[in-house]
Amino acid sequence: MDPAASRTDPTPQPDPLSSPLHTTSSQSPITFTSADDISPSLSSLLSLCHRGQWHLLLSSLPSSSPLSHPPHLHLLHSTLSALSLFKLRRYPDLSRLISTLSPLDSPQYHFQSYPSIYPHLSGSFVPFSLRILHALLPHRLGDRPQTLDRLYDLLCLCRAHHWPHRESHVLSLLFAHHFSYKEYDVALSLIQEMLEKDPSDPVVLSRLGYLQLQIGDLNGANSSFQRVESLIKEAGLETDTAKGNLIGRNKALGYVVAKDYTSAVREYETCIERDSADVVAVNNKAVCLMYSRDLSDAVKGLETALERIPTVAVDEALVVNLCSMYELAFVNHAEVKKTLATWIQQVAPDDFDPSCTRI
Repeated sequence: MDPAASRTDPTPQPDPLSSPLHTTSSQSPITFTSADDISPSLSSLLSLCHRGQWHLLLSSLPSSSPLSHPPHLHLLHSTLSALSLFKLRRYPDLSRLISTLSPLDSPQYHFQSYPSIYPHLSGSFVPFSLRILHALLPHRLGDRPQTLDRLYDLLCLCRAHHWPHRESHVLSLLFAHHFSYKEYDVALSLIQEMLEKDPSDPVVLSRLGYLQLQIGDLNGANSSFQRVESLIKEAGLETDTAKGNLIGRNKALGYVVAKDYTSAVREYETCIERDSADVVAVNNKAVCLMYSRDLSDAVKGLETALERIPTVAVDEALVVNLCSMYELAFVNHAEVKKTLATWIQQVAPDDFDPSCTRI
């Protein structure tokens, strides 16, 4: 439930579905009496999300009025539309859509406002992902302060309702936001908050190490990375692919900072042997090879990854680096990049940013 569901609400709006879903007198009204009942099967729509087919998802969603579907399902469809618009960077369109849904704490999004449809349910049915999109949108439209206000409000909401996983997600978004603006003091305080809740989270400890590297605290970063390795080994998880690669990438970063690119390449190669789809390791290995003046192998490594695992390796950061290497390696780099861009159009998800090919 949201805060609005626990305090005295304004008089609920009249139930627009007093004859639920336009049933005829010979039909029984459709009702939802439990959380299981309100969870529809969206496998076909979600598979489009996973494949990055955002244009097709938009066209597949029902363009119906709120009266033709239960309120919670209509809002869920609107959330998928909002996510598609966000991924496609159609921010003005997304703004218009969200304005038709706001405010998100309105009684119209409470189960108890529709007693004939949800006789035993109460609280808000606003998807959390819609709250996230509502918070992130202003920044995409040039209003960073409003995004920060909304994210911190959302953090308070998570804490008020004891949503630990959602709270961690919002803290991670805030950390990434402040980190990207080099507001390291704020980012550090957010990481410390996360570690107070779970001091043995290897991913959060690794983020602390990355932050310490940025601010020049090399000893602190090494200590954080060693703590990550110790925790994973104590748990007997060093043979787990993801955990093993986390240790390896952390070690490699330490070598990169020390400009020991040969050792960094070795660590990244071990990660790639463990998981050939580890795009971070593939990308960073190529960058280290470039810094070692082995431009030919750097280009070959990225091209091989694109050919072998295109659905994973068509990553904007990787493509930017590859195109930068083309500019260094080839006189006719413009033609080479055009060939790459043509190929990417055939395999990339709809939200891939073509400007990263630097044409």
